Amino acid sequence: MSTIEKNLVFASAIILVLLLIMSLGVFFLGTNPDLDPAFIHPDIALRPPGDTVHWFGTDDLGRDLMSRVAVGAQISLSVGLLTALLSVGIGTVVGLLASFHEGLWDTVLMRAVDVLYSLPGLMIVILVSLFLGRGVVSLVTALAVFSWPETARLIRGQTLSLKREEFIEASHSLGISPLRQALRHILPNLAALIVLSATITIPRAILTESTLSFIGLGVEPPLSSWGTLASEGWQLVRIAPHLLIIPSLFIVSSMIAFNILGERLRKSYNPKST
Repeated sequence: MSTIEKNLVFASAIILVLLLIMSLGVFFLGTNPDLDPAFIHPDIALRPPGDTVHWFGTDDLGRDLMSRVAVGAQISLSVGLLTALLSVGIGTVVGLLASFHEGLWDTVLMRAVDVLYSLPGLMIVILVSLFLGRGVVSLVTALAVFSWPETARLIRGQTLSLKREEFIEASHSLGISPLRQALRHILPNLAALIVLSATITIPRAILTESTLSFIGLGVEPPLSSWGTLASEGWQLVRIAPHLLIIPSLFIVSSMIAFNILGERLRKSYNPKST
């Protein structure tokens, strides 16, 4: 890994740690009325960034934008992480089932993956979220339904490759059950691939959630994600552009950071790709 790559990976890790700290800081903001994300100050509405108290400025109701961005970080990162956890979990189970039950089960599961791949992903997310209702839970469910097939295909392919290894064939000849083989031998060897899949899924989920929230189909008020803040900022972009620019910068920076780390993990998992 070159010096530039190391610096990029280090910077990405720092960005994600700072975003995590910011999202956790939401729990302490309510103790200060000036920084309470729900407290309205009409007399300081649309204050620009650079204020000694309101570093990111204020919105049209005088609410502190930095506090609202911190709340947005909590919502957006939670959606990304929960989506990755659920979709990677489903994809791993489906991939293992398909690889250990070659034949009818494998054909049925992989055809289901092909069908989901052929459908427009954003449309699936919109339909599922509308059916379940707006909210974080329904949004995570919809995003996971859209995201798991890619993980399932990766897990299936790698598991089929591992099953040809001598230690798996030896465990099979000893009469060890497929479940025990998967838990003791397969999953530990799939750990890096599972982490890689999660790292790829998180930024996609954040972007999709931000897009849906921007058009009014994502997180429902009073909750606010980065996409919700960007949508509100778009309506006032002519008189207060910072309301759009700041949450958009957080969306972009988090996606770049996750993608850089995901690319580094991909190269580590598959050195030939470099």
